Amino acid sequence: MKIIAFYLPQYHRTKENDEWWGEGFTEWSNMKQAKGLYEDHYQPRIPLKQNYYDLADVSNMKWQANMAQKYGIYGFCVYHYWFEGKQLLQKPMENYLEDKSIDFPYCFCWANETWTNAWATDSKNPKVLMKQTYGKEDSWEKHFQYLLPFFKDDRYIKNNNKPLFVIYRPEQIDNLNEMLDYLNKRASENGFDGIEFASQQKDFCLNKNSDDSRFSYKIEYQPDFAQYDIQSKLRRRIDKTKEWILLFLQKNTGRSIRKVKNLTVIDYDKVWHAILDRKPEDEKRIPGAFVDWDNTPRYGKKGKVIQGASPKKFYKYMKQQIKHAREDYKKDMIFVFAWNEWAEGGYLEPDEKFGYGYLKALRQALEDTDELNR
Repeated sequence: MKIIAFYLPQYHRTKENDEWWGEGFTEWSNMKQAKGLYEDHYQPRIPLKQNYYDLADVSNMKWQANMAQKYGIYGFCVYHYWFEGKQLLQKPMENYLEDKSIDFPYCFCWANETWTNAWATDSKNPKVLMKQTYGKEDSWEKHFQYLLPFFKDDRYIKNNNKPLFVIYRPEQIDNLNEMLDYLNKRASENGFDGIEFASQQKDFCLNKNSDDSRFSYKIEYQPDFAQYDIQSKLRRRIDKTKEWILLFLQKNTGRSIRKVKNLTVIDYDKVWHAILDRKPEDEKRIPGAFVDWDNTPRYGKKGKVIQGASPKKFYKYMKQQIKHAREDYKKDMIFVFAWNEWAEGGYLEPDEKFGYGYLKALRQALEDTDELNR
C-alpha cells in the first residue's frame, strides 16, 4: 500500500510573507501563538524538542524523508504554488531536486487558489495577495518547462511512465481540458507516455457535471469528504438552515458537531466512521485518510476542530481504511492528510504530547495488514 502524505512547504522565510504578515513569518508563527479555546482543547501544539525547523535548510528535508520512510510512508505529495509564472514557496523543492542523496519519492499538488488574507480578517471581502490566473499556451509552456526537471527526476512518482500531477481545484481553471491536453502532449514529446492527472477537492469530484475525462484519479481528500457526507446526510433529514443542523446535531448526537461560541467542534470517531462508510462512486476514486484537524491556530474562534484524536484511534481506523482501499476501492494508494499541516492540526511529525505515536501507529497498521512498503 502506497501511503502518500500531503506536504506543506510553508516553513521558511519568503519576501512575500515578510511583506504580508511581518518579518520572519512562517507557518510556525501561527503555531507559537495558538491557544486552547475550551477545557479539553489540545493547543498549543509543539513539535517534539521544539523542533521549529527551517525548510530552507535541505538537511531538514532529509531528516523528514528518512523518518517518513522508516515508518512506512511511500512518498510526499508536495503543494506547488504557481501563479502564471510567479511562484511562491518553491525553494524547498528546488533544493530537494538538487540533492540526490535524499532517496524518497514525491509528486506535486498544484494548489491553484488565489491567496488572500481571509484567515486573518473578518471582512467579507478579504484582500487579494496573489491572484491565480491561467493564461494560454505560452503560460502553460512556462509551467511545463518548470515542472519538466522534476518529472524527469527518478524520485518523482510515476505510473506507467506518466508523472502523477495532482490539481487541488480543477473546477476553477479556465479552459481546463485545453490546458491538460497541452501539458499531456508536451510530456509525450519529452519522453513520457503522458501525465496522470488527479483531482483533490470535493467540488470537482462530486459535481456530476464535471468533465473528468482527462483525469486518471479523483482523490477523496479527508476529512473534507467525510464532513460533507455528515452534513449531506442531515440535510436529507431536515430542511433547515446550517445553524439548525448544528443545533440538531448537538442535541441528538452529542459531540458529533457542537458549537463553542463561533467554533465548530466535530467528533473524531464520527468523521472516521463516515470515511469508512464511503463507497467509491467510480473506478477513479482514491481513498483518503487523516490524522487530525484543528485550524484554530489560523482562524481562532472562527475555526473548526475535530476533537478526540489519538494514535490509538488513528491506528484502528487506518488499519480498516487500508483494507477498505484494497477491497472496495481496488487501489494500492491512500492519500493522507498530512505530513506537516501543523496550523490545520494534521501532521504525522512527532510532537511534545504524542511523540512518534502517530508514525508508529501508521507503521503498525501497515504491518498488521501485511501492506508495509519495504
